[in-house]
Formats: sequence, structure tokens, C-alpha cells
Amino acid sequence: MESKVSDGGLNVTLTIRLLMHGKEVGSIIGKKGETVKKMREESGARINISEGNCPERIVTITGPTDAIFKAFAMIAYKFEEDIINSMSNSTATSKPPVTLRLVVPASQCGSLIGKGGSKIKEIRESTGAQVQVAGDMLPNSTERAVTISGTPDAIIQCVKQICVVMLESPPKGATIPYRPKPASAPVIFAGGQAYSIQGQYAIPHPDQLTKLHQLAMQQTPFTPLGQTTPAFPGEKLPLHSSEEAQNLMGESAGMDASPQASTHELTIPNDLIGCIIGRQGTKINEIRQMSGAQIKIASAMEGSAERQISISGSPANISLAQYLINARLTSEVTGMGAL
Repeated sequence: MESKVSDGGLNVTLTIRLLMHGKEVGSIIGKKGETVKKMREESGARINISEGNCPERIVTITGPTDAIFKAFAMIAYKFEEDIINSMSNSTATSKPPVTLRLVVPASQCGSLIGKGGSKIKEIRESTGAQVQVAGDMLPNSTERAVTISGTPDAIIQCVKQICVVMLESPPKGATIPYRPKPASAPVIFAGGQAYSIQGQYAIPHPDQLTKLHQLAMQQTPFTPLGQTTPAFPGEKLPLHSSEEAQNLMGESAGMDASPQASTHELTIPNDLIGCIIGRQGTKINEIRQMSGAQIKIASAMEGSAERQISISGSPANISLAQYLINARLTSEVTGMGAL
């Protein structure tokens, strides 16, 4: 059975789950989803990526064993390509190994390790890959992380052998799958009100005000690269100090009785506008939905290095939209990934 599976000859359908960081997921998806589309077409495997604004995402690969091996090969070679590209900008001389993290039901990990560690030792020696099985289960699940490091070829051979073990030793009992959670629920302060983000919505969160004011004192205004003026003239976003909060509260007092819609203009560098818009407009739509503001992005002007953004709505709506735009810009420039 082992030789047949290793050659991709068995038409057995398997599901393998991978745990990836945001940057790794971005590499797999590619520009406008072209890379993952190519992987799906060429491997014949189903490749699904979990939704969510989390530091970690789950990539699920399903299909016959030979399709899974092709998909893994493409992912491993893509990661190696990323390593080579990153080395061209650094002084490092030795190439780090490609690393993948599988998510495996804990009930199968015993078979993978083997008696006295015999099986995992055999896999390491025969493939040349480093294999580590985490001692603890992933949070709120019955799964463990299995980390594989090495050359793409060693990783592919290692995955083949792990598939053999998983086929020979099915999981026992029910498996509670690991679902990555956001690192922390962001708290936003706008219009004298605290909000926490839950899913696609900003939920009023009054009891967070004290904590928020403490955070406000630690925040510095964000300035886009190459500019000496704040991104938002006259604003000290992302978070307001207590005094600014009082001003905002004064502006929005009586807003319920007669909401005063106003418009605020922002100028964003062309090379950062993409992170505000997001793929197919997903990010700007999220910002519109969360803030309740109307947001219009002007077309690129010939010869101009900047784009105009108009935000319309109540002072609270505008302030919230500004904060969300500012957060996107900050995460892009500091390399913190998607918020």
C-alpha cells in the first residue's frame, strides 16, 4: 500500500489541513487569486482558505492522493521561491528551509510518532525532512500541529508518508477542528463612543472608555511614508484623547434629533490606495458597512501621485471611517498584515 500511495497510484480521497500565517496565505492566493486558481487547475485538488481577519488561516486541500501531492508540491516550491526572493534583499548566505504546518487530529498523532518515536524517526531518515509533532493540542480543538521543514522534495516525500499513516490509522472518535481566532477584538473610539468589532459590525461598547483613553495616550498620529504632514489634516486619529473625545461628543450631541451630514476629504498616496480598496473592493465595502459613512474614491488623475477620498455622514460615521482607513494604512506600512 505504501508504494502505491507514494507513487500517487491510489484513488483515495483525503483531506489535509494546513495552518498558515497571513503572509503565507497571501503568497498562495496571489494577485487577484491567480496563484491559487492555477494550483487548483494543475493539481486537480480542491483548495479552500478559511475566511476571517486572523493572524492564522486554515488551508484545506481535498482530493485523490495524487492531486494532494501535486498541490503540496506547488505550495512547497512557491514558498521556496518566496525564500529566494526575500534573500535577494538580505545579507543572509544560508537558505532557510521551507516550512509547512499540518493540522492533524490528536488521535492520529500516536501512529505518526510510533512506538518510542520509531515511525517519526523513520520518516525523518527516509525523507530528509525535519518533522515535529506538537505536544499540546491547538486551542479549543482536538488537533495538533505537525511542522515539516526541509527542501520542497523532502517535504513532498514526507507528506506522502504522513498520508499513508493517516490512511492506515483513521481518527478515533469525533474531531473538534481548530479554528483560528482574531488576535484581539479591535476597539474603536468615535463620536464620543467606544465600539468593538464583531464580524462585519461595529458594536457600541461603553465600558471600554477608560481602557480606550489609556490607549489614546500611547498612540502617535500615522504619517504616510514620504510625507511630513499627517494623513488626515486637523485630525489626530487613530484614537482621540479625552479632550478630543469631549469635543466630538459636543459635535454629535443632539445628533439623533437632527443628524447633520457633513463631508470630509482625505488625500491618500497612489501606492497605498490598493490596501484601502482591497481585492474587488472588499476592504472599502467593509469600512463603509462598519462606519455607516458614504465613501467615494476619486479616479486617478494623470500626473498626480495622490487620490482623493470623500467621506460623508454624521461626525461619528466620519470619525469611525477615518479610523478604519488609518488602521489599514498603518498595517500596510508597518507590515502587520490585513486587519
